[in-house]
Amino acid sequence: MLDKTERNGMTVITLASMVMAATGIYLGESQAQPAELTPATIVSDAPLALSQIDRDLLLSLLHPAHPAEVQIEEISKRFNRAWIVPSIEVFHFVSHSKVRDYLLVKLRETTGQDFGRDINAWYRWVWNAPEIKVSGYDNFKAEFYQNLDPKFGKYFRDRQALAQLRLDEIRWGGVKQDGIPPLRNPKMISASQADYLDDDNVVFGIEVNGDVRAYPKRILAWHEMFTDTVGGVDVAGVYCTLCGTVILYDTDNGTLSHDLGTSGFLFRSNKLMYDQQTQSLWNTIKGEPVLGPLAGKGIALDHRSVVTTTWGKWKSLHPNTKVLSLETGHQRDYDEGVAYHAYFATDELMFNTPFQDSRLENKREVLALRFKGQAGKSVAIDTEYLKRNPIYQSKLGSQKYVVVTDETGANRVYDPGSIEFDKLTANGVIDKTGTTWKISESRLEHPNGSFAKRLPYHRAFWFGWHATFPNTTLIK
Repeated sequence: MLDKTERNGMTVITLASMVMAATGIYLGESQAQPAELTPATIVSDAPLALSQIDRDLLLSLLHPAHPAEVQIEEISKRFNRAWIVPSIEVFHFVSHSKVRDYLLVKLRETTGQDFGRDINAWYRWVWNAPEIKVSGYDNFKAEFYQNLDPKFGKYFRDRQALAQLRLDEIRWGGVKQDGIPPLRNPKMISASQADYLDDDNVVFGIEVNGDVRAYPKRILAWHEMFTDTVGGVDVAGVYCTLCGTVILYDTDNGTLSHDLGTSGFLFRSNKLMYDQQTQSLWNTIKGEPVLGPLAGKGIALDHRSVVTTTWGKWKSLHPNTKVLSLETGHQRDYDEGVAYHAYFATDELMFNTPFQDSRLENKREVLALRFKGQAGKSVAIDTEYLKRNPIYQSKLGSQKYVVVTDETGANRVYDPGSIEFDKLTANGVIDKTGTTWKISESRLEHPNGSFAKRLPYHRAFWFGWHATFPNTTLIK
């Protein structure tokens, strides 16, 4: 049943229509927005369960050797509300078209909804209805996905009670564990050696304890993660290309050191990480384990600042910067704009979320802010707004902040304390007293040596940030 194909240089497992199922783009089917939601008809206090017989039957639907008529007869005997989500999940993997059609019949009868073959619409409706809690659903996912990668089974097996998110919102992204290969301790070179980069190329810049590095988007988009020791600190830089987010995490929280990788799964179009020690799944934007032994333990990785800017600007500010080498150990076309070109070129999503918010375009970049000690509070600031307002000062909860945006549109965020800043010049940031503060990656520095420290931040596509923090404040 399993075969393999190459997509953008990465091995992707296919099963029946796996590639189409993984991307959420189905040939010959409408990509129109789903119909308006109608009241859910699936709420009940009765306990629901997927028995081993149910799970075996669902998995048997993937095998063309089983006659369609026999499969349909068995489905008719056993289909109940516990089958709603699993039926949606396996739909595009089912071998017989007649069986797929019959699953749609049972879905319509059971839910009172009709979204045809638009699986994204079915998912959105399920996610906006009360969760259908089904005993054994975790083991169904384990048995189903371990056919694609044996490592996937451990993510889900007997882990329903350990979930900090809805299991039905975990979707396969189309690759095996680390199928998009992270760069581990990647080779870095000097700025003078990086003759492959043009000044207008996009880079993600970091600074940790004076160790300054640049990670070109054109390389990182193919790998979506790097792990390394920077400035004496073990870090993981995570790039979710789907939601436009690059976040730098400290991977040692003082108690445990976490070896992170790419799980192959998504939550609300945001990649889920995993840790090698426990195979727990982690929310990338929050830096928290959400399924597995580490979930619910109060673990949250500290994140650091990441500057999205141009190579020319970063190099001029940091002539001694290190930068990723093209010698990654992998064969890819690392030219500017090649990776995910089609995805970045439109506002369409590859994987949908439960929400539709039109205040900004899906892939409009926002500066995403959340601070330790300000639980439940977050803010998204339109980066176009910040270009028009190069000094923006406000507060989130009790945390004051000032955003400084240079001529390239790169943002830096600092803690101003009681200082009010007024304008940005070529020499630095001027406060209300007329004093110029020098800008660096770690601080704003007053001539007398006092300073305003850097605050953690990153950018994200609007839809991705909103999907994780639907109650976020938006400034535009």
